[in-house]
Amino acid sequence: MSFTDWKIDRIENVSAEEFFTLVNKNKKHIHKTFPVTLANSDSLEKAKDFLAVSRDKEKNNEWFYFYARDIKTNALIGYLCLKTIDYRISKCELGYFTHEDYQGKGITSKMVSNALEFSFNELKLNKVFICTQEINFASQRVALKHNFKQEGILRDEFRDGDGELQNTVYFGLLKSEYNTHER
Repeated sequence: MSFTDWKIDRIENVSAEEFFTLVNKNKKHIHKTFPVTLANSDSLEKAKDFLAVSRDKEKNNEWFYFYARDIKTNALIGYLCLKTIDYRISKCELGYFTHEDYQGKGITSKMVSNALEFSFNELKLNKVFICTQEINFASQRVALKHNFKQEGILRDEFRDGDGELQNTVYFGLLKSEYNTHER
């Protein structure tokens, strides 16, 4: 699958039904890493509420959302949110997943590229960070591919979908580093 087979879409073009389908089809895949999204989208009614809240967050510049969409089927195949935005410190966090059937095709990487461009050039932030579980090597590879630096391991920082506390690996990318690598 190349970039011509899918596109990046925004929240105003996403229906609750298709978001629910994306989450529901990937329950096992995202269960440990996206417990809040999963819990808030485990029924169509909850997915509608979750999307309404998400739209309000984006309207208020609190969070921003990007989705990958298969052009042939029109199905959602990926999700990325810019969250934990702190305008005072000028930083945000990225959270993302790609449909299990579409992994390894560069979709997450391209979504992260677009989110970085948006974060640094549109929002004028100074830092973007990614926190991922120690065992999530795919997410760590995405961070390293985009020149994020591992800044540390936060112990018992995240409660996964099984309710267990997990260590997270913290990666950060400064705007100056981004600009150096983008040239």
